[in-house]
Amino acid sequence: MGVKGLQGFVGNACPSVCTVVNLKEMAEKYQIHHPGCTPVIVVDAMCCLKHWYTPKSWVCGGQWQEYLAILQDFIKAFNTAGIKLVFFFDGVVEQNKRHEWVKRRLRNNKEISRIFQFIKTHRQQPSRDMFFIPSGLATFTHFALKSLGQETVCSLREADYEVASYGLQNNCLGILGEDTDYLIYNTCPYFSINKLCLDRLVTVMFSRENLCHSLGLSITDLPLLACILGNDTVPEGMLENFRQKCLSGYPFAKQNNDKRTNTILAVADYISRVLHSQQGMKDLEEMLPLGRNKTLFCRGILSYLLPGQQSPWLLEISSLETSDKQEVTMCSDPEILQVAKEQHVRAESYLVYNILSSGEIECSNTLEDEFDTELPGQALIYRPARQRIYSLLLGDNKDACSSHPIIKEWFVYFGNQLRHPELVQPIKLDIPGGTPSLRTLWLSQEAGVQSQRYDTFLACFHLRIEREELQTLDNSLAALCCLLIYLLGQVDAFSLEDINAFIAQTLCLQGKSASQLSDLQLTHVDSRAVQLGSLFIRGLTTLILANIACGFPFRMDDLMAWKMFDGKLFQQKYQQSHRGCSMEELLEGNKCWLTEFQNLKSLICKACMKNSRALQSRQRGNEFIRGSENRRWGSSFQRSYQSHFPPSYHNPNQGHHWRGFGPGSSRFETGPSGWNSFTRILFQILPLEKAKGRGYRSEEQNQKKRRFQHTPRWPR
Repeated sequence: MGVKGLQGFVGNACPSVCTVVNLKEMAEKYQIHHPGCTPVIVVDAMCCLKHWYTPKSWVCGGQWQEYLAILQDFIKAFNTAGIKLVFFFDGVVEQNKRHEWVKRRLRNNKEISRIFQFIKTHRQQPSRDMFFIPSGLATFTHFALKSLGQETVCSLREADYEVASYGLQNNCLGILGEDTDYLIYNTCPYFSINKLCLDRLVTVMFSRENLCHSLGLSITDLPLLACILGNDTVPEGMLENFRQKCLSGYPFAKQNNDKRTNTILAVADYISRVLHSQQGMKDLEEMLPLGRNKTLFCRGILSYLLPGQQSPWLLEISSLETSDKQEVTMCSDPEILQVAKEQHVRAESYLVYNILSSGEIECSNTLEDEFDTELPGQALIYRPARQRIYSLLLGDNKDACSSHPIIKEWFVYFGNQLRHPELVQPIKLDIPGGTPSLRTLWLSQEAGVQSQRYDTFLACFHLRIEREELQTLDNSLAALCCLLIYLLGQVDAFSLEDINAFIAQTLCLQGKSASQLSDLQLTHVDSRAVQLGSLFIRGLTTLILANIACGFPFRMDDLMAWKMFDGKLFQQKYQQSHRGCSMEELLEGNKCWLTEFQNLKSLICKACMKNSRALQSRQRGNEFIRGSENRRWGSSFQRSYQSHFPPSYHNPNQGHHWRGFGPGSSRFETGPSGWNSFTRILFQILPLEKAKGRGYRSEEQNQKKRRFQHTPRWPR
């Protein structure tokens, strides 16, 4: 993130850039010089997520009530000092930065593999030096901040540009984040979130003026320096030879400096000494081996120029296209697109505008175990639901090269190398009378439309249950049932014990404070429960996407993670359930919860029976996942599960076949292709072989045994 090597340089070799400041005192001085104005700090929220998430437990799926309390304390500290906060979130990945996004996602996959290996080896959470933010943290953070009354913005382009623009145009007190690009932008002061001491509101301010003084540059030279060093737009390797040339001709390189420090000093010296004495960009084009990368390099400089600003290094470039081209969208209704855009900017939406505008979306890494052969990636599990949501949003819009609109997905899961987007085709919703239009769902105030919204929401998850039963439930519990029924239809490995754990933890979460949840102690951490927790959270974000697309049949607050999930509590209930604990222990002796538990479980089982899905018991106890066996079978099982979706569209870039559950397909078909018939034959033969060696067992004995012993659905 930011300029390569610049953070280490200003911290170690250029100390004059870093100044300790008191934000409360700065706010008081601001008010003296700007009477009647409230000092504003614009926050790059994506940079702050790791700083904000301080609950000790991070691997179990998120301690959401604790996290909400932390955000409240953060806001209160600034409000007490008279400082207003405005939070910005990334709303899009720009095409010229996609390569960097992919590099980080693949690097994160390796970190996640190490985390799961540690859990399976030690049965504990790794230390903080292996910290990885819980899945869905960014999504739920912007909804959390909205719920706490904060001004929250989701960007239409790279967030750091919008943060810098907002800070400059609104004369803000400063920017709070951790990205060296804020040293390059000519905007308001830049404060470090990592150095922030919240109780005293003391942090480090990075001075771009002092940076320029130390390097002998002007502020208008900083974008050029950043692009030569390498950033998210200009790959670091593109100008490696040029940097070496600068370094070899730099007479003041110090042996006690590292190579990166000497390189930055050498490039800055070359800009100030050579390029300033020449004719600007014309000679720069001859000196830099840009070639066909000239446009990319110039766009890198342009990306740092805020509205009304110019660069002396771009004046000679006539070939650079700086004006916007006409926007091409997937949505043919301008009013609908405008509504989606406004919701997106106000951070009231999730992915909907991206789908309608560009037809391209992404989802970052999830805490998933690549060697767990029974649980495929969440991207695959929730794809059929997304396909129906795409159909709802895009309606009759057609792709230029196809009879149906195509969505480009950049979803991270093990086995996907992200060389190309996966091309995903929508699946038509099964709604009696047809799918309502977005105009009806979003804009109509007529009686009965709310009922249509609810029916459309259920259709997104292909649910065939009595809607009347769901509507008698609290909204959060109704959403829980929808999610669990969907998961049971998608994942054969889900057992009775898993469902008991999910229902119990949601019920037991009621009435528990953040401090009570924080004090909860676990004897060990189960790696499968870790992945199930992340899978559940990703399911909630899919419910949120469907809720927005359907015109809000649910209140958004009812779908929030802190209403329905706590990672440590789920770990506890998962372990209790798989040990065979009684319902009384699982529900902490609460008789009211027991009645509600039975009602929810009955509804879920009834829905499964209608769809020929038998919910069976499979206690796992404290078993370890056998690493060697999983490594042997992991990749082949993942490939097998990818073919679990029947083909409705072939993506030539990837070579995978994807399916929705259309006509002629078995929506509740379980297991990788070929394994179901094998397991049926295997477990018909095994009792006969056992009978030969152990003698005859009465049918009554067999029935009694079957009540307590579940035949595994996957061969070991």
